[in-house]
Amino acid sequence: MKKSLVYTKTGDKGTTSLVGGKRVVKSHVRLEAYGTADELNSFVGFLTEEIDDEHDLETLSYIQHKLFTVGSYLATETEAIPPKAASIITEKDIALLENEMDRMDSELPPLRQFVLPGGSESASRAHICRTVCRRTERCIYRVKEEFPVDEHVLMFVNRLSDYFFLLARKESNKKGKEIFWNQTLI
Repeated sequence: MKKSLVYTKTGDKGTTSLVGGKRVVKSHVRLEAYGTADELNSFVGFLTEEIDDEHDLETLSYIQHKLFTVGSYLATETEAIPPKAASIITEKDIALLENEMDRMDSELPPLRQFVLPGGSESASRAHICRTVCRRTERCIYRVKEEFPVDEHVLMFVNRLSDYFFLLARKESNKKGKEIFWNQTLI
């Protein structure tokens, strides 16, 4: 029988290798960051199952590819192996998110209250992506406290959470009803 390439047994003692070969503990700040980026990418896949707009699906596919790039970047010993500029996030990637947000925002009613997560299945999934994206951003900032992190990666992830917020609003308004925080209920 052929041996699987999925398991290596090298992580059985609580360490793993970064891209570059350095072994680190599995609780290392880089692993937390790229693992959370991977979790976000999985939730984006979950979100796509409820999106019916072809343009939004294309944008989400683009985002998934970029999140994979972010994860690979975070898994690399950037202090020892500088990544190629083309292999990480660029100003073009950030501009794409900003343009998508401007497009969606122009089609939505003005926001006058805090929005509660929900309103439709797709909106709820987008809100999950938003919150996991915020956690991803916090994890990346913890990496930045110890290791170099390209500023475009941080900008992209910051814009991405805003993108998910607007996509959630769009989906709520399209498929359900936007739910607002009502402080009088408290």
